[in-house]
Amino acid sequence: VQLVESGGGYVQAGDSLRVSCAASGLPFTDYNMGWFRQVPGKEREFVAAVNWNGADTNYADTVQGRFIISRQNSRNTVYLRMNSLKPEDTAVYYCAAQITYYSERSYSATNDYDYWGQGTQVTVSS
Repeated sequence: VQLVESGGGYVQAGDSLRVSCAASGLPFTDYNMGWFRQVPGKEREFVAAVNWNGADTNYADTVQGRFIISRQNSRNTVYLRMNSLKPEDTAVYYCAAQITYYSERSYSATNDYDYWGQGTQVTVSS
């Protein structure tokens, strides 16, 4: 299984950016997908999640209304569109896959995800 993030970069506050995560080696529609982020010295935190068919999405309060998660199952890819970026959004962004079989799992808990990508750096300058 591989999850490969791309699209990170250096932007100014107020800009937009889209990061992508391409999955391989797993039946993509058997997995919910999530985005998390982490800064040095802090725990990895939940950003957004989308269920297997894209019909249900969830967001952290800090990004609600600014970020949009989506997926394209025909391309085994999940996206995170980030608008109105702030310096505090600076982090390494990770995508993760969670198999759908266990309905009691949390979409926001890092321990409830099965596979992780290597991350992509997003830096927002003020």
